[in-house]
Amino acid sequence: MLRFFILTIFPEFFDSPLKVSILKRAIEKKLIDVELINIRDFSKDKHRKVDDYPYGGGAGMVMKPEPIFEAIDYVNSITASQKKRIILMSPQGKIFNNEIARELSKEEELIIICGHYEGVDERVKTLITDEISIGDFVLTGGEIPALAVIDAVSRLLPGVLGCDESALFESFSDGLLEYPQYTRPEEYRGLKVPEVLLSGNHREVALFRRKESLRITYEKRPDLLKKAKLTEDDKKLLKELNIDLD
Repeated sequence: MLRFFILTIFPEFFDSPLKVSILKRAIEKKLIDVELINIRDFSKDKHRKVDDYPYGGGAGMVMKPEPIFEAIDYVNSITASQKKRIILMSPQGKIFNNEIARELSKEEELIIICGHYEGVDERVKTLITDEISIGDFVLTGGEIPALAVIDAVSRLLPGVLGCDESALFESFSDGLLEYPQYTRPEEYRGLKVPEVLLSGNHREVALFRRKESLRITYEKRPDLLKKAKLTEDDKKLLKELNIDLD
């Protein structure tokens, strides 16, 4: 079981997302555990204040170091491992991707700090092992990014998805975007399912899907295609698609 410890000033944010769909079932099956730690509980201020004005002046407020340090001390006191990955959700962090999610899914315990205001006191960063961003934009807090990490990491764990193979063939699993999917009816408003998918020929279906995956990645995310580990067969398919990566 992978245990997530979420350090936040808004634990109620996670009430609904953790009670529906895949995450709910993963928690019920004890494949993951999500413990919400309210940073305000570790404030020494009678008003449970966790932020203050920045030294040197400037706009906004900064999250104080003491409540975060003590919250992490608390997590360490109730768990066996003292070598947890401690993640700070921050717009300054490394961009989150499927490779990072797969790496984190191999851990037993993860602490995720949800930043707020103008950020956290720099001294907090002496504790963290990873600083992660979900994109080049700014949100009002780290709760939404933290939830994205929980979801992406959890679905890579055995048993979380209804079919474990699903995670193997999704977008980014091999560096490419996923091939197009179709379901019933075979024809709708003049739009037909490709004949090859109805043929029952598994080899031709696999070939079609790989070719489509390469095409879609080239059209939508050519940057991914340039970094992907392509086989000789992939290169032949690209040639058939008149795609030149040089």
